[in-house]
Amino acid sequence: MATQIVMDHNGDSRHYFTQTDPEALAKAEKRFKELTAKGFTAAVRTGSGEVSKIRSFDPTAEETLFFPRLVGG
Repeated sequence: MATQIVMDHNGDSRHYFTQTDPEALAKAEKRFKELTAKGFTAAVRTGSGEVSKIRSFDPTAEETLFFPRLVGG
């Protein structure tokens, strides 16, 4: 089971989906596109404690983390 973790000002929310379910994959891809279009950055784990920024939906990723764009002042 794969997880999409969305960080925001309220904390985080987790969305789980089965990678072998076409309907669940479509919903996860739609969520990916919506979040990245809003300015969220997406990253996946590449190893122990390492992450890599991604720009397109990866249906094989076990965990994708979305975090909002930081705004300075």
